[in-house]
Amino acid sequence: MNIFDKGIAPTEAVIRYLDGDYVVLKPGSFARCAITGKPIPLDELFYWNVDRQEAYADATAAHTAFERFGLGA
Repeated sequence: MNIFDKGIAPTEAVIRYLDGDYVVLKPGSFARCAITGKPIPLDELFYWNVDRQEAYADATAAHTAFERFGLGA
């Protein structure tokens, strides 16, 4: 069986965000955007904040988070 087989529900991964990389602590197929709530497939995860440990779906969501919270925690 693989992820494309029917009957396997996508699961949210638990991730530790690092500078320029991330570590998957609990396997899953996606991360959730902290701003939009949309699932982000792990192979499309390019934006996150290390200090806040949050993922963002795209540059617009990352910019929105920056405007709300600034650089850090």
